[in-house]
Amino acid sequence: MKIWNEMLLSALFALYLYVLFKVILFKFSSIDLPSLWQQLQRNIDNPEHIQNRLEFANFKPFVSISNNIQSLSPHDLVNLFGNIAVFMPYGIFLVLMWRHKKISLFGAFLRSVGLSLCLESLQVVLSMGSFDVDDLILNGLGGLLGYSIFKLSIKCKSIIIRMFDSQHLTFSKEGNIT
Repeated sequence: MKIWNEMLLSALFALYLYVLFKVILFKFSSIDLPSLWQQLQRNIDNPEHIQNRLEFANFKPFVSISNNIQSLSPHDLVNLFGNIAVFMPYGIFLVLMWRHKKISLFGAFLRSVGLSLCLESLQVVLSMGSFDVDDLILNGLGGLLGYSIFKLSIKCKSIIIRMFDSQHLTFSKEGNIT
């Protein structure tokens, strides 16, 4: 049973990563590997394409975030909360998949920012978007929130179980406490 749970968890994590790449890199469009390969070759042959993309990158923290907060258009709200929400499952997977290593809060944040950095860099290298340091911050926050909420729910569950055990309370088949 345990091996099936591990396999299911690994499959769900792979599915999550697929969806994450599709959302961030491909903006929900189809994944065209030959086109990606051509784009990568073009950028390797002409590094100035990457340099041009980097000129439009945002390397100043909180610039995009503050602009989004000031305008509060639907697009900006989706950008703000979407960048957080899309990484919350990653924080949960960190708890589930590496429970024997006990990743710290800071470790969860670093791993989330690291994955986000990979995705942001791929956007530049593959000419699929622009690099924005604020995306790293928001994605890191999302991973941190997912990690924290899940860890807190585990802790609350264990406290409730201990309370019932210490009171020798049980649930009947009907759901009543006896």
